[in-house]
Amino acid sequence: MVIDTAFVSRSSEQFATFYGREFLAMVSLAASVSGDMGVAEDLAQEAFHRASQRWYDLAAYDKPGTWVRRVVINLALNRKRRLSRETKALMRLAPEARTSLPTESDHDVWKAVAKLPGKQRAAVALFYAEDRTTAEIAEILECTESTARAHLHKARKKLAQLLGEPLDSVPTEARPIPAEARKDQP
Repeated sequence: MVIDTAFVSRSSEQFATFYGREFLAMVSLAASVSGDMGVAEDLAQEAFHRASQRWYDLAAYDKPGTWVRRVVINLALNRKRRLSRETKALMRLAPEARTSLPTESDHDVWKAVAKLPGKQRAAVALFYAEDRTTAEIAEILECTESTARAHLHKARKKLAQLLGEPLDSVPTEARPIPAEARKDQP
């Protein structure tokens, strides 16, 4: 088997550029979805490790970042589910030693976001932290655009309840706007 070293070198450079461009956004997304800044970098690193193993195929994608975002979201949600199961098991074993899990985030809103169901949490993180359109959110979450808007709507409604604010107090510009309408805004 003959290995094209020029291709391998070019592919490595492409991945390095991609990594440099996307890494901080992936850490931010991981922190938003997992609710834990301490593990966000690890989740992003794991997603990029998986991407590097598949880079030959991913490099041909129009948007390889979408694939990595999906992996980051899945890793973060899987971690939250695992921690939840572990916490429940520990509480059954030692009910008198119940304590809340510490979180590094002290921001009330993101604490409330961390309480949302996974898809809603991911949609909020993508929409507000990454300024993604609902079309992009739908693509990343592998759902229809109307489902992405529904996730955002339900999340905003639940967040208003958790934060003790009426839904009417959410600014109009914070509500999901169809992608075609957002493109016309400054």
